[in-house]
Amino acid sequence: MDLPRLPLTDDPHLPGRHLLALPEGIDSEEVEVLAASRFAAARWEPLGDVPAQRGRRPLTAAFGIRITAAPAAPVLRLSRHSTLTGPYGVTPDDLVALGLPGATGQVYDVACTRERGEKPYPGGDRDGINRAFADGLPVREEQRVVQWLVDAARRLGGSVRVGGRGTILAPDIEGAIDLTVLTDRWVEPNQALAIVQSAVPRARLSVPPRAWDGPLEGAGRHGVGDAPHGITEPGGRGLRSALDQHGVRDPEERRRLLAEAAAFDEMMLSTPQAVETFGVLVDLGVDGMIAVEVGEPEEVPPLLQAVEWAQRGVVAYRIHWEPVVVDELEAERPTLEHRVARRRAASTMHAVARAVHQAVGGEIADEADFLVDPRDL
Repeated sequence: MDLPRLPLTDDPHLPGRHLLALPEGIDSEEVEVLAASRFAAARWEPLGDVPAQRGRRPLTAAFGIRITAAPAAPVLRLSRHSTLTGPYGVTPDDLVALGLPGATGQVYDVACTRERGEKPYPGGDRDGINRAFADGLPVREEQRVVQWLVDAARRLGGSVRVGGRGTILAPDIEGAIDLTVLTDRWVEPNQALAIVQSAVPRARLSVPPRAWDGPLEGAGRHGVGDAPHGITEPGGRGLRSALDQHGVRDPEERRRLLAEAAAFDEMMLSTPQAVETFGVLVDLGVDGMIAVEVGEPEEVPPLLQAVEWAQRGVVAYRIHWEPVVVDELEAERPTLEHRVARRRAASTMHAVARAVHQAVGGEIADEADFLVDPRDL
């Protein structure tokens, strides 16, 4: 299908807007699905509401060239204030003029409100957003749109051209490998461990090494015990002086409070609370650690909110990778060692995600809450 030409020469304001650049072969329906995954009101505008593009189109050799209406590009509305128009076709000259990667085969023109806040703080910048908005980070609506553009570009192997400065963001398609299995089925910790061990036998439950059995021996106002190695005072440095200055002075009142606390502890231990969240760990050695964190998600992706089983309550099995050097997670250009470890960890995470999904059903989402087909893992 012939795409309408990007109106770079006809629209002087276009370079000031954000652009989503994608390779050839990406269908607009894929972009729509990703938009609906983040924006609940995402929809295509009726064609009658889209103004036609003006341009030169040849009619016949007899009549020559006449100014006529060119086919209008579709408009995907993300929200009340933001739209995505395209896809547009681009020429090599367009790519050079806009500084877009040579693999770009189509472009979407993004219209959204400009809302900027404070300058970025020093620190990690995995997506390059801090670099692109050095004078003030986008906030509110623009922040949501820009983050979605970066996430969509990563998922589809594209890039984002930031309006105004013209900074190109080309997120690494392998830069976000966390996965989440969303389902309505809860499994107990030992069951979850068995599921993960079916993919990685060395997995173990994330539990404390031992149960808490009270304060350290020798801790308190009159404590005289020796502190464990690495601790300056049983119970923490300054505990004794703090109790002398701020503690309860009446011995009888202290005994009453201690008895009340002991009775409460006994009651809680006799009726333990139901497990609401837990984890399973996989030690990867030099490649870091994988954690499968089970609990209730903070938010459910919009695509799942209307699904019948999701309305009964959702359980999230989040599969998270933590490298040996955690700071590398937020580096825009991590070291080769990190990238190699990440690639090896990703294959293990895919195996764990497939095993969990096979056991509990539901859907798999990537780090950006875009749904993933298990067959693609």
